Amino acid sequence: MKFSLKQPYLLLGLIIFIFLLTRLYRISDIPPSLYWDEASIGYNGYSISKTLKDEWGDFLPIHFRAFGEFKLPAYIYAVAIFVKIFGLNEFSVRAPAVLFSLGTLLVTFFLAKKISASFSIALWSTFLLTISPWFFIFSRTGYEAAAGLMFYILGIYLFLLHRRKFFIFFAVLSFILSAYSYNSFRILSPLTLLILIIFEIKNLTANIGKLIPVIIISAIFSAASLFPIYRLYVYDAGNSRLNIVGIKSGKDFFTNYLSHFSPNFLLSGDKNLRSQQPRFGQIYFIDIFLIIFGILYILKSKSKYFWLFVIFLLIEPIPASLTKESPHALRSLSTVPFICMIASLGVIYIKKILKVKPIFLNCLIIIVAIIFFAKYFFSFLTTYPVQSSKDWQFGYKEIFTKYSSEFSNYKRIIISDEHAQPYVFALFYGQYDPEKFRTTVIRNDVSQWGFSTVYKFDKFEFGKVKKLVDENTVETLIFASANEQIPNKVPDEIIKFLDGSIAFWVYRI
Repeated sequence: MKFSLKQPYLLLGLIIFIFLLTRLYRISDIPPSLYWDEASIGYNGYSISKTLKDEWGDFLPIHFRAFGEFKLPAYIYAVAIFVKIFGLNEFSVRAPAVLFSLGTLLVTFFLAKKISASFSIALWSTFLLTISPWFFIFSRTGYEAAAGLMFYILGIYLFLLHRRKFFIFFAVLSFILSAYSYNSFRILSPLTLLILIIFEIKNLTANIGKLIPVIIISAIFSAASLFPIYRLYVYDAGNSRLNIVGIKSGKDFFTNYLSHFSPNFLLSGDKNLRSQQPRFGQIYFIDIFLIIFGILYILKSKSKYFWLFVIFLLIEPIPASLTKESPHALRSLSTVPFICMIASLGVIYIKKILKVKPIFLNCLIIIVAIIFFAKYFFSFLTTYPVQSSKDWQFGYKEIFTKYSSEFSNYKRIIISDEHAQPYVFALFYGQYDPEKFRTTVIRNDVSQWGFSTVYKFDKFEFGKVKKLVDENTVETLIFASANEQIPNKVPDEIIKFLDGSIAFWVYRI
């Protein structure tokens, strides 16, 4: 297919339209609830927008203590802006992920165009990324990785523009932002920068005289960015996160690494229902063929830059492989743009082999890909909310939205912590005043891993229901988990997950 000057950007506009339509449609209610990290991100963004402090009272922190795992700042500050404009709600938490992912989409287009010098490859890369099942859920929910991925891909693209000398500094700055967006990029960004320097060493040394000032400035910024990270892991409790999720041996790493390329993971998908739908893989079956032909295209190509797609594809699972939960779709999310770029080369190579009219083959592949995506998207809107409501902690949303009008009628409100961190849902859905929360909160002792839970604030109490209820309990509204029925008491109501299973028993005493 030959392009006029305007045609590629018209097609890019159509792809963007499809992306925004499928990401923004019912974004507030599918998935059916925020999960605890989303609620925490949202409330800390709300607290920043109201008081310039996080939930712990720290002024404009670089690392947000949250549950004790120290969330990274980029996504939370983006949410704070949305909360300021649209209020504290699901849209404000999830919409930044859509914008960051749109940025990833656009940078993927320009990166593929830069490396291939082909509008066709750039458009195919962008289209395949838009419909990717691996990319989809993470591009419309409040995951910090969405910000990290955009800054990471942008850093690669800007570095390849190094002949404009200040772009090296902007590339380094983008890599730093990726490292302050999601933990995986604290490993990937410096490794990727090293690979790019090796790849471009000849061109860099040829212009070293002009680049020295920029390199010095970039080095200073890079060094400065390491101090908060060093402090987190040496003086704060940030190292506890590594103790929880980290592997113990090189054998585990090797096994985990290979699992990200296994057919079971790629074609059957991540088993975490917050990361993928059941019965759907991380890629479509058709992608396997496109990837194979894409690699054949690279092997026959004379351009060394196509090998960047392969090299980056191979390094992306490294951070995820260092953790116990593996394969892990979220921690290896940065794999997806490079899979799509290689698959786009496969489309081009198939057209060369078959020697059919490009428009015919383009239409055929687009139709097949759209059929796969339409099936995925329809399932996401209809079946997925029912299958996954427990994983998204839907029961807590029901408590704090449907029963909030009753809270003023009781002196105590007891809520089971069976499904983890219920306090943050009380804060989020109740839009609880941050200053008041900080003055009334009573926390449990910090665990040996550095994690924090809330025992109570105001009239809310959280924990095991049988420990909080006694014979003198009166004027109390109780939400007990399915496993915590109160003896000799008949529940007044039942809160159910969308699949019909019991989330909470409701008692009015």
